[in-house]
Amino acid sequence: MEQTFIMIKPDGVQRGFIGEIISRFEKKGFSLKGLKLVKVDRPFAEKHYADLSAKPFFNGLVEYIISDPVVAMVWEGKNVVATGRKIIGATNPAESAPGTIRGDLAVEVGRNVIHGSDSVESARKEIALWFPEGIISWQSSLNQWIYE
Repeated sequence: MEQTFIMIKPDGVQRGFIGEIISRFEKKGFSLKGLKLVKVDRPFAEKHYADLSAKPFFNGLVEYIISDPVVAMVWEGKNVVATGRKIIGATNPAESAPGTIRGDLAVEVGRNVIHGSDSVESARKEIALWFPEGIISWQSSLNQWIYE
């Protein structure tokens, strides 16, 4: 089974979307393997977004992520990275389809509610960064009703 890293950003936490976002991933059949509410410090945020450090929006992104708590999660399931990105929607909420998290809940690119790993390799790196203690190993009894 594949794993992905999903983060509910400060605006998603402040606006009360934690339960709804978790529900969307659960309803799809994915299993939650790690979850924590985190107040991110600047060095950690800069490390998480290191691949964007040359972008003009980098400092604003770091300021935004450290402004209030985020919810860090690890989800597991078949094709969870690609499917998770579809559930989330396009980075720009204006380009996100209705029914996606960003299409339904976000308006601005700079307040787009959620982050999701964009590849299996990114997911591995992000999970290792955010969950150095590891994740919970368990299997849902519903798997037999989700997977062939």
